[in-house]
Amino acid sequence: MWTAPDSPLAGQWAATQQPNDWFDAAFHDAPVAYVPPPAQGDDDRLLRLRLIRSRRVGPATYLRLLSEHGSAAAALEALPQVAAAAGVEKYEVCPEAVVQAELRAAARVGARMICLGDPDYPATLAEISDAPPVIWAVGRVGLMARACVALVGTRNASSLGARMTRKLAAELGEAGFTVVSGLARGIDTIAHTGSLETGTVAVVAGGVDVVYPTENTEVTAKIAAEGLLLSEQPLGLHPQARHFPRRNRIVSGIAQGVIVVEAAARSGSLITARCAADQGREVMAVPGHPMDSRASGANILLRDGATLIRGADDVIEALGIPPQPLNSASAMVRDFQHPAPAPERPDGGWEARILSHLGPSPVPEDQIIRDLGATPREMAQALAVLEMSGRVTRTAGGMISAS
Repeated sequence: MWTAPDSPLAGQWAATQQPNDWFDAAFHDAPVAYVPPPAQGDDDRLLRLRLIRSRRVGPATYLRLLSEHGSAAAALEALPQVAAAAGVEKYEVCPEAVVQAELRAAARVGARMICLGDPDYPATLAEISDAPPVIWAVGRVGLMARACVALVGTRNASSLGARMTRKLAAELGEAGFTVVSGLARGIDTIAHTGSLETGTVAVVAGGVDVVYPTENTEVTAKIAAEGLLLSEQPLGLHPQARHFPRRNRIVSGIAQGVIVVEAAARSGSLITARCAADQGREVMAVPGHPMDSRASGANILLRDGATLIRGADDVIEALGIPPQPLNSASAMVRDFQHPAPAPERPDGGWEARILSHLGPSPVPEDQIIRDLGATPREMAQALAVLEMSGRVTRTAGGMISAS
């Protein structure tokens, strides 16, 4: 079971030394078109981690210092003078003991450090202007090398929103895409669970060893074992409000496109969509009922030009990326675990006629009986077959819908 160890010194240092965040506290703008070389061994990785963990050093300052001084060691040596020139007195770089504590915490949970410029650093993420200089990864790093699609949305998902998310996650996974999300409750968690077998990446706002929200302890453990956990934050850091927008830019940065399933007019999902637009990613949205506040954000995106999504085929068409179906061995395993539904009866059978009248929106069972002229006995028998094969879903109040 995935458990969070005691917060190490690295998390405490980050919480106390960077209270203003690097978005408005960095010393420099990023240099144009500069990509650092791959890290040269463990010593260089330690120095790069010290550099990005130093106060008021964010992606822009990190890149500027490396480009001007040629190495992390030289950049650390020059940093106090840079700070003094910016009017910051008695500046100290991040102590080596803090970074050593973070490295020990990473070793305890099997986290791997990937530096910007390393071969395993995701190419799409490296393209964005504020790419994180260092990311921590737990799990299958190779999932980031596949075409990725982000699925995000409200924490208070409707039954239709949850069903649509599961469907998209499963279909995109079967088409060979890695599904990315932020491991929040609601749509994010459903997206991860729906794509766990085919490949999912969870970008977290705190350290990769911190479970948030705590109700996601079990799914976090599964993602660590079968998918990929990712964060730029120090291990042991518990997320605060200012960390979530930073997390969102990574979610969109890894992906070729972002799909908003359900989101209020003011929500973090719209921040992710704005990040995607700024990064040149495809912004997509699932339409919802105008009177449902959970759909207002997605509907606003559609009004403003986002691509309307009805299923995975729409996503594939919008991205222009041909599907890469999973290998047959994996498909055989999934088919064994999830048997195919029973075939429909020939045209005229009650099962086929019921399915032709159902959609994703639940309708009363007695309405279907009246529309089709079926007897209650015929309806009960046909619905039992459809429900057992997973073709229809029953909800409270005698409502049924197509699965």
